[in-house]
Amino acid sequence: MAKEKDLKKKSSLSPEDIERLELLQKANEKKGQQLIIADTGDLKEINEIKQLIGKDFENPEEKYQLYYKGIRNLLMQYLPKGEMYEEGRQIIYDEKNIFLNRGKKKSDGDGIRGSDGRMTYQENMSEILDLILKWVTESQKPIELYNMLYELNEKHGYGHEAYDKTNISYDNAVKKIKDS
Repeated sequence: MAKEKDLKKKSSLSPEDIERLELLQKANEKKGQQLIIADTGDLKEINEIKQLIGKDFENPEEKYQLYYKGIRNLLMQYLPKGEMYEEGRQIIYDEKNIFLNRGKKKSDGDGIRGSDGRMTYQENMSEILDLILKWVTESQKPIELYNMLYELNEKHGYGHEAYDKTNISYDNAVKKIKDS
């Protein structure tokens, strides 16, 4: 009896309306499937879930290039060398690593960050590489790189390493300058 009612309803509809209803019914038959119209004009089903799983979200080779050939290489090449500048380089590396590790700091875990910047998301690596390239082309002054990294971490709400009272004083001074 229900089928007869459906047939009566369908017969009162235009052919276009019937086609739309059939498409909607077919689209609801399987979850994770999508109907598309192929170049030939035919309907084609695609499995969205399989396409998502098969996608290459992170490319290990590209990550390697970004980190070692890009970020690390540029910092080693353009930051001052020698024992005298070791502490300053480390402060810059720490700001870089806070960003790459999405806010994880060594000072939060008794000197252990608990994650590795080399394994971060490619988008984070690309963002920091762009920042370093900008620094290399514009100034190459370590304090400016530190400030750029500091601002990047501020923008994302990641915070900074806590070394001693001078670090805290610096953070407070920067915040006062911003607020004024």
